[in-house]
Amino acid sequence: MFEPVIAPSASLLGLLQRGRGDGQLHALAADRTEAISALEECVTNDPRADWQVENRSLYYARLYMELEAPLDGIEDHLHAPDDLLDHEDNRTGLALSVLGHLAAYGRRDALLMLREYAATGTNWAWALDELAMRDDDLGLLVLGPAILDRFPEGPEGDADLRAAVRGAYEPRPWRLWAAHHPRIATASEQSPFDLWQRQLNRGGVTPGWSVAGVLAWADEGDPFDGAAAFHRYDPSEPSEPDAGARRAAAAARCLSAVVRPEDRDTLLEAARSGLPGARRAALRHLVDVRDQAVPALIEAAAADVDERVVRAALEVLGRMRGPEALAHARRWADPATGGADSALGEAAVQLLADAGEPADGPVVVDALRRWISVRGVSGVGLGTLVDGAGRLAAAAAVPALRHVYGEAASSELRGRAARALAATDRHFPEGPAVECLWDCEEATRELAARHVATTGDARVLERLRRLAADPAEEAEVHAAVRGRLTARERGR
Repeated sequence: MFEPVIAPSASLLGLLQRGRGDGQLHALAADRTEAISALEECVTNDPRADWQVENRSLYYARLYMELEAPLDGIEDHLHAPDDLLDHEDNRTGLALSVLGHLAAYGRRDALLMLREYAATGTNWAWALDELAMRDDDLGLLVLGPAILDRFPEGPEGDADLRAAVRGAYEPRPWRLWAAHHPRIATASEQSPFDLWQRQLNRGGVTPGWSVAGVLAWADEGDPFDGAAAFHRYDPSEPSEPDAGARRAAAAARCLSAVVRPEDRDTLLEAARSGLPGARRAALRHLVDVRDQAVPALIEAAAADVDERVVRAALEVLGRMRGPEALAHARRWADPATGGADSALGEAAVQLLADAGEPADGPVVVDALRRWISVRGVSGVGLGTLVDGAGRLAAAAAVPALRHVYGEAASSELRGRAARALAATDRHFPEGPAVECLWDCEEATRELAARHVATTGDARVLERLRRLAADPAEEAEVHAAVRGRLTARERGR
């Protein structure tokens, strides 16, 4: 999947893509045709880098309702030729979720569009999950035959049917259909047994029940990968652990069950010079038990030529805790020694952001500024620095945090910046908190409801009342909003 192209933050499209509160406010003040065009661009070209941690559907659905926008653009997107070629959920998932919210708001055209797509579209399972929460029993029963026709009779079709029943996010339609379609009833009864059978027949080699056996197992099935071994590790790059890293982590957990005091020398030797899998497993175990040799082992591993070992060392550094660990982290991150610019120094600052003390605030703030200067407002480590600035109440970080808040394409990262600003910026209640009431993230709206100043801006009380009355809003936001409104009424 290609990374989404995000427009500048000052443009209407850029604000809507980011899910910022100002996006809704500006859209309502802009030319309606322009606003609808930007909205359709967002819904039909999902702007999220990771849809699993970012919310947009309710945000866009509310704007559709405010603008009384037609759904022609969504309909064209769902029935485009690409629907037959691109089977990835993320091509249509956002559009279907928006339709689900619109159906809940009473848009009949959205409900009918979901029914039609569930019967004919490629991503029918997502549409069915939306209907399961919004459609009535009669509508779902009428849809049953069209869904069942997707699974031809025979062993393969029956297996696919069981998989569909088992993987459904909302089981309600399948339970309704089971009373009318014997094949679905049989699949519903059999699907749990398929899962149990797979668990019972799980293959794979298990480690021997000894330290040597576990360390040897950590390197089994992990052939040398030159690309992984010599690809320079960049903490800002998102990455999934490879098979070797996952096995090393599992081996470290096994070590916790078999290690005896007399095995320490074996573990130290493995952590110093063992094969990559054994070295990673031993190092992680020694970090978890807070062995006094860990700092020297991490320094050595961070300087290794094998980037897999370097990555493991810097990742387990983040698991260190305690006064001694923080003292070493401060030494590694000390700008006076030049360590702040090294990978080890960056990882040490991440640890200080996670577990440091208020005196570590200046180092974390400097690292935050340096990150933004070099890498911009992206990268997997930026969120930790943002959280750390807020946790340490580092007021000097406010300008940098405001920059992250305004420019970040990720609404999840913006929410973290908002939380940090709430802890550091004395102007947050009458500034960013107002905009956050319209944010796409429920956690950010809840934060705003708890902190926003209810005097000075007429929009605030009106927005709080609308959030309190909106049945689609999350319970946590409702609680925060109603708490503020009740407290204000009592204070009169």
